[in-house]
Amino acid sequence: MSATALAPAAGSLTAHARIVAAPDGSLPVLESDGPLALRRTRGPGPYTRVTVVGAMSAPLGGDRLALTAEVRDGARLLVDSAAATVALPGRGGAPATYDVTLAVGAGAVLRWLPEQLVSAAGSRLRTRTTVDLAADARLVLREEQILGRHGEEPGSLLGRLTVRRAGRPLLDQELAHGPAAPDGWDGPAVLAGHRAVGQLLVVEPGFAEEPVEPRLLGEHAVLVPLAGPAALVTAVAPDALALRRLLDEALRRLAPA
Repeated sequence: MSATALAPAAGSLTAHARIVAAPDGSLPVLESDGPLALRRTRGPGPYTRVTVVGAMSAPLGGDRLALTAEVRDGARLLVDSAAATVALPGRGGAPATYDVTLAVGAGAVLRWLPEQLVSAAGSRLRTRTTVDLAADARLVLREEQILGRHGEEPGSLLGRLTVRRAGRPLLDQELAHGPAAPDGWDGPAVLAGHRAVGQLLVVEPGFAEEPVEPRLLGEHAVLVPLAGPAALVTAVAPDALALRRLLDEALRRLAPA
């Protein structure tokens, strides 16, 4: 399902922000748009750092947001955000969409570490993240979804993550939560009542020679190798803080800065 195929709702906004990172540490393109305000901030070590700052409440129902980042050959880019993104209902009930497109060139590194996405009651959001990696590119990508604010039911959230390495599929998955999701999404075989769910994907060429061993990380997280030089951590937790602790520990093990 392509979120970009949806027509914008009346009164909604459309915004497309862009980042291009060069190997000399410069940012030839840093274009903010609408609620997606991009700021260059001080980064750790060799990374050029960009922080996404929410300039207004978004996404609301019917909004169409897009963020594109290109990491050119040999560049190192860290992208984070200043605060959680909160999906809110709009007037007409139309779903919002948020598309992220990432391209990482030869010998380049991207650490994509935004804050949580909160699915507020009554909201409808479809997200799609598409990543294209060169054969020797490195990637750290974290996704965290919080299903409802404190004491409320979650909105409807559909998320798709597609990753290709050297033009070949590495990971393609879709997750659905909330009232519009198929029955069983909150059952004992899926979330079992947990309201925080997340994953950490690490693509590291060195894993081709020394793949990670599958194992449990605590009671509600698992680390598995992928069919390629990559590792995926999937976790559920009762709240955002517990989820972040799980994924931070996994990040320290797999890809220290």
